[in-house]
Amino acid sequence: MLMAMTEGGRDASAPATPKNDRGSWQEVWRSRELIAFFAFRDLRVRYRQAVLGVAWVLVQPLAMVAVFTLVFHNLAQLPSGGIPYPLFAMTGLVIWTCFTSTVTGASDSLVSNSALVTKVYFPRLTAPLATLLPPLVDLAVSLVVVVGMCVVYAVAPTWRLIGAPLSLLMLATASMGIGLWLSALNVRYRDVRHAVTPLLQLLLFLSPVAYSPDLPPGAALVYAVNPLVGVIELFRWSVLSAPWPGWPLLVSAVVAVVVLLAGLSYFRRAERAFADVI
Repeated sequence: MLMAMTEGGRDASAPATPKNDRGSWQEVWRSRELIAFFAFRDLRVRYRQAVLGVAWVLVQPLAMVAVFTLVFHNLAQLPSGGIPYPLFAMTGLVIWTCFTSTVTGASDSLVSNSALVTKVYFPRLTAPLATLLPPLVDLAVSLVVVVGMCVVYAVAPTWRLIGAPLSLLMLATASMGIGLWLSALNVRYRDVRHAVTPLLQLLLFLSPVAYSPDLPPGAALVYAVNPLVGVIELFRWSVLSAPWPGWPLLVSAVVAVVVLLAGLSYFRRAERAFADVI
C-alpha cells in the first residue's frame, strides 16, 4: 500500500494532491485508510509476539491494583471516597494506561516511521492519530475487568453511564494534544523520547489514580490544571456513582482543549521540516 504511494500520498495512478490542499483536514479524512493501516499494524505487532496476548492487558492493571491496595490503601490509608479501593484504583488505572500508551506511541510515531517520512509524502498527522486506536482497544478489554469487579462489589450501573463517552472524549483530547507536542519535538530533539517515561511516572502521582484528593479551592484549581483529574473523576462519577467532580472538571476540560489546539498548531508549523531533520 505505502510502497505504491507517490509524492502527494496517493496511488501512482491517481492525481497528485494539490499543494494548497496538503495538511488540510480534507486530506487527513481522505487518508483514513492509512490511519487504519498504521493502527492495525501496531496492534498486530503488539499481540503477535506477546506470550500472554490479550491476557497481558488484564494481568497488568490487576497487578498494579494489588500493589496500590497494599501500599496506598492498607499501609498509607489513603482515602477512596467510600468506594471499594480495588475498584477505585482499577477505574483510575485503565484510564491512566490508555493515556500513557497513547502519549508514548504518539511521541515516537514519526521517528519510528522515519523511512516513510523522508521518502513518501503522506499527511504527517495520520501517524500520531493512528496511535489512538490500539490503546482504546486495550481499554475496551480492560473494561471487562471493571465490569467484573463491579459485579463482585455490587456496584450497579445507573443513568450516569451517559457521562462515560464524554470522559473518553476528554481522554482522547488530552492524550492526543500532549502526543502531538511530543511527536513534533521528538523529531528535532531525540532525547525527548527518554524524558517521556519519567515525566509520565511523575504525572501518575499528580493524578487521582491511587487516591481521592480533598484539597482547598486554591490547591484544587492548580490540581485541576492536570486534564487527567477531570477525566478520571468524571469516569468514576459515571461508572461508580462517585461524587460529581464540580468546577475542576471544567478547568480540566478547558486545559485539554487548549493543549490539543496548541499541539495542532505547533505540529502544523513543524511538519514542514520533518523530512529534513528526522
